[in-house]
Amino acid sequence: MFADRAKIFIRSGKGGDGHVSFRRELYVPNGGPDGGDGGRGGDVIFEVDEGLNTLQDYRHRRKYAANDGEQGGKRRCHGADADDIVLKVPEGTVIKEAESGKVIADMSGDNKRQVVLKGGKGGLGNQHFATATMQIPKYAQPGQPSQELWVNLELKVIADVGLIGFPNVGKSTFLSRVTNARPKIANYHFTTLNPNLGVVDLDGAQGFVIADIPGLIEGASEGVGLGHEFLRHIERTKMMIHVVDAAGSEGRSPVEDVYKINAELEAYNPDIAKRPQVIAANKTDLIYSGDSEDPVKLLKEEFEPRGIRVFAISGATGDGISELLYYVSEQLGKLDRSPVIFEQEYFPENELIYENLPYTVEKEDDMYVVEGPKIEKMLGYTNLDSEKGFAFFQKFLKDSGILDELEEAGIQEGDTVRMYGLQFDYYK
Repeated sequence: MFADRAKIFIRSGKGGDGHVSFRRELYVPNGGPDGGDGGRGGDVIFEVDEGLNTLQDYRHRRKYAANDGEQGGKRRCHGADADDIVLKVPEGTVIKEAESGKVIADMSGDNKRQVVLKGGKGGLGNQHFATATMQIPKYAQPGQPSQELWVNLELKVIADVGLIGFPNVGKSTFLSRVTNARPKIANYHFTTLNPNLGVVDLDGAQGFVIADIPGLIEGASEGVGLGHEFLRHIERTKMMIHVVDAAGSEGRSPVEDVYKINAELEAYNPDIAKRPQVIAANKTDLIYSGDSEDPVKLLKEEFEPRGIRVFAISGATGDGISELLYYVSEQLGKLDRSPVIFEQEYFPENELIYENLPYTVEKEDDMYVVEGPKIEKMLGYTNLDSEKGFAFFQKFLKDSGILDELEEAGIQEGDTVRMYGLQFDYYK
């Protein structure tokens, strides 16, 4: 089967622990602390590889872990940073948190490389904790923990136009005629077992990319047949070419075929069902003139009043195809051609920070001191120098209840708050 889905476990590296040690050199009285800092743990990075078109590599290996940072050493020696782990995926891969199904990253458009799990920062050695009142600190900061997640990888092809329709209506033949794609073609159902992409080039008009979506059948949205396996691939398309067997060579009504496939799209995703459509009434070369009613005329009478154009074509002879392609190009020109990108909904670093860890709020002299593992972890994973990081810091104080506890402790506007090495004045 075409590998367009995979479930894998990823883990970043833990930060190396800070070191506790003291100078023990001859002729150096009262040697101070000289414990070095730990190294940074490795990140888990996803990167687009233009040479890949499936997720086959992730079907055989399911667990990927970056290395931990090295512990700090004596004489202020810094522990070595661990190497990052880079996972290559095809363009169009959407990375989702497995349990919630929320999007972590969409490897499409300009997003060619993204850090999904950050490695833990290395802990500070005891050299950083010496003060006038505590000159021999026997404490070093532990390295920050690793992050781990089960994620689902889903490949959603990037195409402007999706070819939809029942099996054996001529989608692959149509694709092979209008593009340089060479899909498998035969006179039986489910010839196409994976999405095929092709580029349409038009003289004097803008070209576009077509994706041949494997045949849908009634009940596909509920898992019947093969079509449900590939419905996700039309989520990025701007419009659809709905191919029907106008000749009814398999005994079905072309009009009913359109309604049945559209019902499957509606059941899968109503937003997709609302996208522009054009009907390609295929196999017109097999229509006999002696038929009582012209099936193309019936299609036009049924759907053109609804704003859906119908084109009589023949994938075998090429009749009517050029007119259809220029119409599709014209319609695409009226639409927003920017790629459909799935926005990030799940932020792994936030989940780790909001973990239920203890903290304390105390008043020391004229200062309010907030400390504990929860604060230590938040400061380690938040870049307060950036606008986004500072906004997150403010939200964290509010959501975690720290602001409420400070107010209960009697804090007033202008009072100073200290969180380890961070100090700021409190204002509502």
